This record gives sequence, C-alpha cells and structure tokens, in this order.
Amino acid sequence: MNWGTKLVLGMAVFMSFIIGMVVYMFKQHGNDALVEDNYYEKGINYNKEYDAKSNTLNDGATPEIKQSENQLIIQLKDAADYQLTLMRPSAKEKDVKSNGKTISDENLIIIETGNLDKGLWLLKLQWQFNGKDYLFTKDIKI
Repeated sequence: MNWGTKLVLGMAVFMSFIIGMVVYMFKQHGNDALVEDNYYEKGINYNKEYDAKSNTLNDGATPEIKQSENQLIIQLKDAADYQLTLMRPSAKEKDVKSNGKTISDENLIIIETGNLDKGLWLLKLQWQFNGKDYLFTKDIKI
C-alpha cells in the first residue's frame, strides 16, 4: 500500500467520523435539558419574574418548606392559587408540574415524593394573592 492510498483511506475515515458526529448531533437536538423551548419569551418577560420575586421578599411571603419521608409540605402565608414545578436538572422528562389551591386553614401544598428520584430538584412556585404575583425558587434535595 503506497502513501497515496493511505492518505485517501485516512481522509475517508476522518470524513466518516465528521459525518457520524453531525448525524449524532442532529439526533440529540431538542433533548437537552439546559435549553428551554420558550427561551426568548422568558427573556422578554424577565421583568415580570423579577417583580414577582421582589414581591415575595418585600411582603415577607417566603413559603416554609418541610420534608418528610414521602411528602414535601409547603406552607404559604395566605390562601392562593398556585403553579408548582419540580424540575430535575439531569432529566427534563422527569419534571413534575402541579396546579391547584392551597388546602386547609394553614394554606398547605402537599406533594408526594415517593415516586420521585432521589437527588437535586429545582422547586419553582408561582402564586397570586390580592392581585399581586409571587415567585419562589429553591434547590431542594429529595
């Protein structure tokens, strides 16, 4: 085998590697948990999110979070309608979303954690009270 044949075979192997990487990257497109689908919309609405976080701090409405073996118990200051999202950083398909109203006079939100994977989760809680938006985010370990 002369040097010309080796050069052509080397180029063919390298080109096959590049084509394989391109195919792999196109197959992985959309499966990345670090990229959100509505990225630009979130950027435009950042002021609303910032104001909601500020309302939570300024009004002393930070929720209390307690954890038992199979439950995550969140207590709000006042009764409210809420949207709760538990996001798993390692796997987007395992995210949990919940909407509802607080229960009992203690304004509780109870989430069953028995079927959730152990490890780090991002808790994002949004609610409204007296026409004000509130937002609370926290990393929790289940």
